[in-house]
Amino acid sequence: MIYLLISICCSVTVAVLLKLARRYKINIVQAVTWNYLFAIVLSLFFFKPSFSELTSAPVNSVYIALGILLPVVFWFLAGSVRNIGIVKTDIAQRLSLFLPIMAAYFIFKEQFSLLKIAGLSVGFIAIFFTLYKKTAQKNEGLNWLYPIFVFIGFGIIDILFKKIAQIKAIPYTSSLIVIFILAFVISLVAVFYLSAFKKQKIEFVNFICGCILGFFNFFNILFYLKAHRMMADNPSVVFAAMNMGVIIAGSLVGILIFKEKLNKLNYWGLALALLAILLITNPFS
Repeated sequence: MIYLLISICCSVTVAVLLKLARRYKINIVQAVTWNYLFAIVLSLFFFKPSFSELTSAPVNSVYIALGILLPVVFWFLAGSVRNIGIVKTDIAQRLSLFLPIMAAYFIFKEQFSLLKIAGLSVGFIAIFFTLYKKTAQKNEGLNWLYPIFVFIGFGIIDILFKKIAQIKAIPYTSSLIVIFILAFVISLVAVFYLSAFKKQKIEFVNFICGCILGFFNFFNILFYLKAHRMMADNPSVVFAAMNMGVIIAGSLVGILIFKEKLNKLNYWGLALALLAILLITNPFS
C-alpha cells in the first residue's frame, strides 16, 4: 500500500502546484512543456529502454493523439484547478473512468453487472451534484467548461492508453516515453508560437516549476505502476484505492488549506463519487 500512498500524494501535489501557479504568475504552457522534458529524463533513468525499442515504436494515430491530448488536457486541468478548485477538479478527473467503462460496454460489447450499471448511474449524478452552484455570475458558466473538458479528456486518454497497452512490439514503458516525447515536442511548438506571436517571454522560473511538476507527475505514474505489479491479483483494489484516495486527499487539501467553498449538493456529489467508484471497481461487478 505504500506505493499507492506515494502515488496519491504525488497526484494531489500536482493539483496543489497548479493551484499555486496563478499566485506566483507561472506560465502554465511553459511549465507543462518542461514537465514533459523532465518526465522523459526520469523515464530514461528509471525504465532504461534500449535505443532500438524507442526507434521501433509503431508511431500511429494513437501515439499522435495521446501526444496532442496530454498537454492540451493538462492545460485544461490547470485552468480547472485555478477556476473551480482542487476538490471539483479531482472528482471530475477521477470520474472520467466512466468513459472507458462505457466504451467497453458499447464498443467492445463487454457484459456489465447490475453493480457496474448502478455505479455508472450514481457517477453521473455525482458529476451534476459536484459541479452544481446556486449563484452564477455572468462569466461563471465558462468555468464549467474546464471540469467538463477534464472529464472528457482524461476519459479519452484512458481509452487510448488501453490501446497502447495492447501494442506488443515494444514494452509499455517505452511506449510511454515515446508519448512523452511527442507531448514535449507539441508543447514546445506552442511555447515558440506564444513567444513569437504573443510576445510571451520564456522565463527560467517556468522551467524550474515545470521540472518540479514533472517530478511529481512522473512518480505518480511510476508508483501507480508499481502498485499494480505488487497487487497484480487485485487490480480493482488498486484502482478503487487510487481514485478514492485522490478524491479524499484532494478534498481535504482544497477545503482545509485553500478554503474552497462547497455547498450541500457538492458534498453529496463527493460522497456519491466515492460510492460510484466502489460500485464499478467492486470485484463482483
